[in-house]
Amino acid sequence: MSVVHKVTTSPKPHKTPTPDDLRVFIAVVRKSSFSQAADELGASAAYVSKRVRLLEQDLSTRLFHRTTRSVVITEEGERVYHWAQRILDDIDHLMQEVSITQQAPRGALRISSSFGFGRNVMGPAIALLSKRYPLLTVRFEVFDRLVDVAAEGIDLDIRIGDEIAPHLIARQMGANHRILCAAPDYLARRGTPRTLAELAQHDCLVIKERDHPFGVWRMDDRSGAAETVKVMGPLSTNHGEIAVQWAMDGLGVVLRSIWDVQPQLDSGRLVRILPDYRQDANIWAVYPARLDTSAKVRVCVEFLQEYFTGIGLAAHPR
Repeated sequence: MSVVHKVTTSPKPHKTPTPDDLRVFIAVVRKSSFSQAADELGASAAYVSKRVRLLEQDLSTRLFHRTTRSVVITEEGERVYHWAQRILDDIDHLMQEVSITQQAPRGALRISSSFGFGRNVMGPAIALLSKRYPLLTVRFEVFDRLVDVAAEGIDLDIRIGDEIAPHLIARQMGANHRILCAAPDYLARRGTPRTLAELAQHDCLVIKERDHPFGVWRMDDRSGAAETVKVMGPLSTNHGEIAVQWAMDGLGVVLRSIWDVQPQLDSGRLVRILPDYRQDANIWAVYPARLDTSAKVRVCVEFLQEYFTGIGLAAHPR
């Protein structure tokens, strides 16, 4: 009599996901798009799709519902997303703890700021940061809107303005305020306003930039009392440098940070008006609470504080 031996095979063990695959997955979740995630990562959409497919195979679960028009995370994907963030944070902190003992912070650092401050101040600062800490890989982006650092994967946002959500960590980098100014020929043509209310009768160059409320200027007088005026004019923009140029061309009154217009005031191309009024808009480093113990973020913040002090942005007189 022949004996048949039944051979059984054990299930194939799950493969441990790699940190790189988890980073790709997190980028897709943040962007809700394979192509946009590929742009952020500097990779091809095919590469991103392949890494997500392999991650799904490793975890034996579906992470996204895909259609030709949308990418929507599944319920299992949501759980994986939260674990992936924790795992990558732990790996990042481990690498930083090791590297900081060698005085050589390393790893990727994503920094953002606004257009004007980003180009004129942060760009040169980051160049020096990179020279001091060559093992850091910095991706610097500028936006004309307020950035949601936690949702958009930003490690450090350098912003101007004191309205900061309480769930974020914020460290003041320097003192700054916005002032009102105009060109001498505009004032000769239209007259110099004597009260804040008179601005409503002037051509004001309105900026929609990050935290600016559009067309509403809230100012503090020398006593600290707040006044608000609704302004308008034939020209508006979302770029502060353009508004300053228009002001120098004699096209209206502009409300702009002192760091930005001080050279024009010194040269006489712009004149400060209503000097008893100002709008506090300090310089802050803002980052998610989960990065509060990040060594590379701490090193970057300390470097920028030193840099801003060195270029005279620590404080300005009224």
